[in-house]
Amino acid sequence: MGDTIRRRGENISSAEVETELLAHPSVREAAVVAVPSPYGEDDVLAVVAPVEGGTVDPAELLRFLVPRMAHFMVPRYVRVVGALPHTPTHKVEKHRLRAEGVTHDTADRERLGVVVRRDRIGGTSSDR
Repeated sequence: MGDTIRRRGENISSAEVETELLAHPSVREAAVVAVPSPYGEDDVLAVVAPVEGGTVDPAELLRFLVPRMAHFMVPRYVRVVGALPHTPTHKVEKHRLRAEGVTHDTADRERLGVVVRRDRIGGTSSDR
């Protein structure tokens, strides 16, 4: 598995999604991986660590992302952890995040009620 995620016919660069996650002032570290989707192909799981002494609200983070990226790139799942797993050379161990997948403490965008629609990048009326 590489750093490309295939979601509903679209290719998603995990690096592009990670860049937008890191633009949020509460996010210190971020990694994006593919997880199996009930609809076929993949869904996007974002695993984030907050800044020192801070917290990350998954619903607020998702609402931050909606106007910043294409609808198909917005993660379905967000998990907040204290720190991401790293190799001795400080590379994020994405294989561990993929293996863990969606856990009991993972927020689901659909359950949070964060609606994502096709008609924007930089839009406002479709964000909810």
